[in-house]
This record gives sequence, structure tokens and C-alpha cells, in this order.
Amino acid sequence: MSVLQSLRDAWHGSQSRDQARALILPDRLTAPPGHGDFCLRPIRENDQEEWNRVRWDNRDWLAPWESGDPTHGPGMSYAQWMSSLERSRREGSSALFLMEFQTRLVGQVSLGAICYGAMRTAVVGYWVAEKWIGHGFAPLSLALLADWAFRADTGPHLHRIEVAILPENQRSLAVARKVGLKPEGLRRGYMYVNGAWRDHLTFSLLSEDYDPRILDRL
Repeated sequence: MSVLQSLRDAWHGSQSRDQARALILPDRLTAPPGHGDFCLRPIRENDQEEWNRVRWDNRDWLAPWESGDPTHGPGMSYAQWMSSLERSRREGSSALFLMEFQTRLVGQVSLGAICYGAMRTAVVGYWVAEKWIGHGFAPLSLALLADWAFRADTGPHLHRIEVAILPENQRSLAVARKVGLKPEGLRRGYMYVNGAWRDHLTFSLLSEDYDPRILDRL
């Protein structure tokens, strides 16, 4: 076999693996009875106006926990962000869902940095609009997302998910406790947040930590 043929076979094999990893996002991940009219759904292009409004209204509320780019590179437009999300979905490396309550946008949850192979792990991030805190939307979203990521036919079939939380973020620490995530200790300078490299407490959940669903813990 020629070197060119070997390279061509490797390229096609890589393409096939990428296509196999593409995530098929469900139209909705619906909360079970007793949790109100709540769901997670993929973000869409026509969500731009509402998403921008909610983020702008909550800019001061979210600023202390906002991750950023330490190189201070140019930001992305909404259209560029949507293209980036779609590319990541096709690569199987991330998935982003909006939290929706009674058809209103109340927050966001994402599954990122997905690794396959021997690890099958990912990192979860989330935020909830200030006026909707205290309704249990964050732990409910984390449970819905974990159940999908671990067990759903269309999910990435992960073995482990991780959540990193600033030590002073008491609300997020309460979410981790409520869902039953296991503490793994402090990671120094883990993430660039609010203009500085910040230490984070990390928590994890393994697919074998529950049976049959994370939702049953809530």
C-alpha cells in the first residue's frame, strides 16, 4: 500500500469516527411530574433576542462567576457562537441546553470538554437568572443532563462528569451537595474567572454512582 493510500485511509477513518461521535441533541429533556413545566432544550438561532436580554439583565449577578479569555482576544457574535456550538456538537465535544420554565428562558447548562476513549468524561457548567434562584432549577438541570449523558441512547455514554466551583459560591456548592456529587478537593488556578486565575473546588459523579437515575435523588 502506498503512503498516499495509507494517509487517505487514515483520513477517511478519522472522518468516520468524527461522524460517529456527533451528538444528537434531544428536542427536550423534560422534568418528571412534580417539578413543574420545566425542560432543557438546545439553544437555537432564533433565541438570540431573549438570550441577549436575559444575559444583559443578569450581567452584574453573573459577573463574579464569569469565565473569560486570559489573552483578551476578540469576542464572538451570536452567529459566530452558534456556529462554534454546532461545530462542537458535530465533533461530539460539547452540548449546550437552555433551561426553560413555562416557555421562559431562566438559565443555561452545558456539557463541555468531552473526552472519549479510556476516559469518557466531561465538565458541566451552568447559570440561573437571578430572579429564578431558589426554584431548584440548577440541581434539576444537572440531574437531567447527567441522566442523558450517562444513559440515553442519543447521549455520549460518559463514565464521569465534573463540576468546578469557586469556594465562595455557596449556591453552587449547595447544588453539588443536593445532586450528590463527590468532592475531589481544590485545584489551584483552575480557571480564569472575573479577570483572574481562580482556585476551584471540584466535584464528580460517576455513571455507577446511581441507580437508576440521578433525578431520583432530588
